[in-house]
Amino acid sequence: MVFVGSVTQSSAKLICFDCDATLSGIEGVDELARLRGPAVLAEIEAMTTAAMDGRIPLEQVFGRRLEIIRPGRAETEAVGRLYIERIEPTARATVAALKAAGWTPVIVSAGYTQAIAPLAEHLGIGRIEAVRLDFDAAGNYSGYDTAHPATRRGGKPEIVAALRRELRPVRTVAVGDGVSDLETKPVVDLFVGFGRYADRAKVREGAHQFIRQLSDLVPLLQ
Repeated sequence: MVFVGSVTQSSAKLICFDCDATLSGIEGVDELARLRGPAVLAEIEAMTTAAMDGRIPLEQVFGRRLEIIRPGRAETEAVGRLYIERIEPTARATVAALKAAGWTPVIVSAGYTQAIAPLAEHLGIGRIEAVRLDFDAAGNYSGYDTAHPATRRGGKPEIVAALRRELRPVRTVAVGDGVSDLETKPVVDLFVGFGRYADRAKVREGAHQFIRQLSDLVPLLQ
């Protein structure tokens, strides 16, 4: 759990955003793999897609991808900049409008905290629930937070349920493109599938609502 701002129990409404292929057009792990060459990228992309489509459990690929890539601090920071460069075009205005309407946004992601933090700050999102990477003194990869719920299937619902207990919102919404996001449907009042970057049939068919640009959330949640 990481705070880059402040969130309090006074927040009346909670909205949980996925990061990759939702708030930004990239998959962070794939961009880290790209730095290792086309063969590694192809291998990692295949694993990522299979997990996001729900064809294999996330925990089956989470640690394996990182062991293949072994991303350093500098590379992770570079992907953090790319998140901002490839931001969903309506994301910043949408987050601002929702905050003005009393919503507290939280990023709930199976991505990496250090890479996501610059995007969160850029968007004015005060809290990140993502997976911390560990680096040694020289900035080399040394592991990750293996206990974080987002590293496994069923983890995102656990995170959202914990946020609901902590913040006691009167309404909870989740937004995302993947099957791991769809898993939150039973613990939210509204699950909104997102299809701008990845239109997954299972998510589209299972969502309460399905949108292709984040600005559509504003009228949807009024």
